[in-house]
Amino acid sequence: MDALELCRQALYIDCHNDTIVAHIRRGNYSLEREGEGAEARADGMIAFLRGPEAPRPGADLIQINFPKMRTAGIDAGFFAVDVTLSLKNHLGYALDGLGYLLNDLEESRAQALIVRRAQDILDAKAAGKIALLLAIEHADCTERSVHVLRALYELGVRSIGFTHNVSSCAADGCLEPRDGVGLTRFGRELVLEMNRLGMLVDLAHISPAGFFDALAVTRKPVIFSHGNAKALCPHFRNLADDQLRALAKNGGVIGISYVPMFVDEKAPTVSRLLDHIDHVVKVAGIDTVGLGSDFDGGGTLLKDAAETPQIVDGLIQRGYSEGDIRKILGENTLRVLRAAIG
Repeated sequence: MDALELCRQALYIDCHNDTIVAHIRRGNYSLEREGEGAEARADGMIAFLRGPEAPRPGADLIQINFPKMRTAGIDAGFFAVDVTLSLKNHLGYALDGLGYLLNDLEESRAQALIVRRAQDILDAKAAGKIALLLAIEHADCTERSVHVLRALYELGVRSIGFTHNVSSCAADGCLEPRDGVGLTRFGRELVLEMNRLGMLVDLAHISPAGFFDALAVTRKPVIFSHGNAKALCPHFRNLADDQLRALAKNGGVIGISYVPMFVDEKAPTVSRLLDHIDHVVKVAGIDTVGLGSDFDGGGTLLKDAAETPQIVDGLIQRGYSEGDIRKILGENTLRVLRAAIG
């Protein structure tokens, strides 16, 4: 098997990136027109509140955009807006980022499709288009209202992460967990309403108690969009083995992340990343593994999306079958999306 050819033939879904905010803060770049800025769009809320941001050490100026996705064979991505640092303008900040993206798609005439149903991903691939699944990190974007949630759904948002490292109106974050505290009352309501509407619950960044509470409440599979195995790297963002087993029982998926500090405390390498995949397969099964790069938000183990076939090459060298690699690249995530968003 050739790694790049397999990436291009298989369904390849990246479960998390932060490229919307990164494109704004690094020069108002277009996702479609690589290297082209648009200064006229520099006056939005994200640009005003956050200001410019330099590329992260070891990473390209922009790690993921449509040309790089096409080069690597990536068919679809979860394009997230993290509202944690919005200075309490959570909903406006989220809408500013999503509006920037929608304007860019229109102005650049991008060959892309916003995902509203899982089948849209397959349809986009067949048509040679990039599929974008709109996501928001931190449930405070809902302003504690299921009516706001419905409006976000109608806009096209199909996944919400309940917390970032800090806590939200829905749950405790993994950086400030409290004993015996998981989901809030609104958090439980949010899970069920997302289930009803057809939105994917994302448990990345949530506290362990919140994680298990959400699995007890949800009626559909969930995702842990970007994180790794705590048994190999004891970072507070990673999942312990009992969490991985519970995720497998739920039918969910973990997107293995390319953030160096989630991979290894001392020597993060692609080989060590593959160790995390091996571990999750051993503990939770092959059907629980996906890929969640966190490009443009800390996923600097690789310079950019064009380098992701290295991971597939490593899986081939470790003896993974083509069928199992296809599951990791996107089939597992598609299964979860079919169950969660329809």
